[in-house]
Amino acid sequence: MSTTRPAQERLGVGSRAITKRVTLAMPESMTIDEWRNLGRQIHVIADSSAWWLGDWLIFGQSNYPNRYKKAIAETSLDYQTLRNYAWVARRFTPERRRAKLSFQHHAEVTSLPEAEQERWLTQTELHGWSRNELRRRIRDSRELGDGGKSVVRVQLDLMGQQKQRWQRAAESADQDLLAWMVAVLDGAATAAVDAG
Repeated sequence: MSTTRPAQERLGVGSRAITKRVTLAMPESMTIDEWRNLGRQIHVIADSSAWWLGDWLIFGQSNYPNRYKKAIAETSLDYQTLRNYAWVARRFTPERRRAKLSFQHHAEVTSLPEAEQERWLTQTELHGWSRNELRRRIRDSRELGDGGKSVVRVQLDLMGQQKQRWQRAAESADQDLLAWMVAVLDGAATAAVDAG
């Protein structure tokens, strides 16, 4: 298996910026497009490094004794952080990793069965959820599913202004949108039933 990556997937910060251990120097003549592209590249490198460290640790486990002691000495990261990187990397073989999602998205679903991991990551890709939104949705699905209750999935088509108004109302109630919608509908249903 070749380890060479296609040119468009190679990571680097470009020829216009100078990198050192604790510095990124950019020329005054850098255009805004170059600056934006550089930021994207830095983000990809930062997110990729968690995968890289996880894979590095897994390799060390297979090939060298005392991997975590050596890894801690080499990286200055604590044991739990390194262990988490390796745990996520082990649960997601390279072919299952989604390049459009962050390491943290994958970490959110790591403890779930593989089929659920795939379902949640697919939904996250389709809807462009942040890591926090994915976390909220998983938590909400668990709360709705507790006690053996059946869960019914409802899809709504909202106008942009409607969604924005509902989102503001949910935020003012200190709830995410889904929890707010369920609470409002439950309240309306209770009032309708009580009214006869």
